[in-house]
Amino acid sequence: MSWAFALINNRLAEIFFEKKGKTIVMQGHCYVKRSEFTTKKEQKDIDTDIKKHVLSYRKGRYRDKIGGEIF
Repeated sequence: MSWAFALINNRLAEIFFEKKGKTIVMQGHCYVKRSEFTTKKEQKDIDTDIKKHVLSYRKGRYRDKIGGEIF
């Protein structure tokens, strides 16, 4: 299982997912506060990840706002 930072419903979150071949299976997410991550590396990781991962979550489904994919 892998994880990354993402914006879900305009809130910072950690997403957990698995790559199975070319598909991505979302396992879940948890909302976090940016102030919980204090090192420069963590702040840089947050900045780079949230540019790539912008999702919306509704009724148990994730939708990629950038690419339009449903997970």
